[in-house]
Amino acid sequence: MKWIGNRQSDNVEDRRGMSAGGKTALGGGVLGIIILLLNTFGGQNAQMLTPILEQFNQNQGAQTEQRALTPEEIKTGEMAKTILAYTEDTWGQIFTENNMQYEKPKMVLFSDNVETACGSATSASGPFYCPGDHKVYIDLEFMKELKSRFGAEGGDFTTAYVMAHEVGHHVQNLLGISEKVTQAQQGKSEAEANRLSVALELQADFYAGIWANKNKQIIEEGDIEQALSAASAVGDDAIQSKMQGHVEPDTFTHGTSEQRKFWFMKGYKTGDIKQGNTFADLQ
Repeated sequence: MKWIGNRQSDNVEDRRGMSAGGKTALGGGVLGIIILLLNTFGGQNAQMLTPILEQFNQNQGAQTEQRALTPEEIKTGEMAKTILAYTEDTWGQIFTENNMQYEKPKMVLFSDNVETACGSATSASGPFYCPGDHKVYIDLEFMKELKSRFGAEGGDFTTAYVMAHEVGHHVQNLLGISEKVTQAQQGKSEAEANRLSVALELQADFYAGIWANKNKQIIEEGDIEQALSAASAVGDDAIQSKMQGHVEPDTFTHGTSEQRKFWFMKGYKTGDIKQGNTFADLQ
């Protein structure tokens, strides 16, 4: 992916290198694994986790110390800022074409743990979007774990796919889709509510594909394969199979590997935001 030398977004809070003093941070052991399974690529589940996370707020120490960033961290931060700028330009244009105004989200880069309007979270949560403050939260070290632990191919475009997916949740929030899904989930069975969550997540994958379609000038050979590898690695079936040895479809919240790849590619191939009705099968 081409990114060096291009515009970097100024809508970024870089909190990396800050350490929490005092008490133990949330996310270790079994709870951390549960959060990872529920919240990989965050989205709607960030809201669902809020009550759990808030119970542990008292155990979070204030971020008081900061170390200097390493050269690698500086480089990955610059890349993330550039990718966010790409998304700003793309969605700003799409919204303008549809007679709407795009509100740019902020992105928070953090290490270990972070406080958000959706509650406290740790790196174990994976990247996520918080609708309460319109911010994308990401520990860039997750990209290494995505490769080493979940078998994704890795590479710069993996980061781009993850970020474009989370920005997709911001788009859903602006369009009122997220709120409608939350309302529709009320009173539903767990399985029915999960199906709505899956549709929401697959639409965010579709929006990531839309973004890729509008940025073909920066895409290099192998980039799309990186995105598909990441999408496959974080499919519910892939994660459950790896973590517990079997799959439980009724508990899926993000979609299967094949579904995630399909909707990303549909967005990439069509470039048409109107073709992203992932909720059609639920009607």
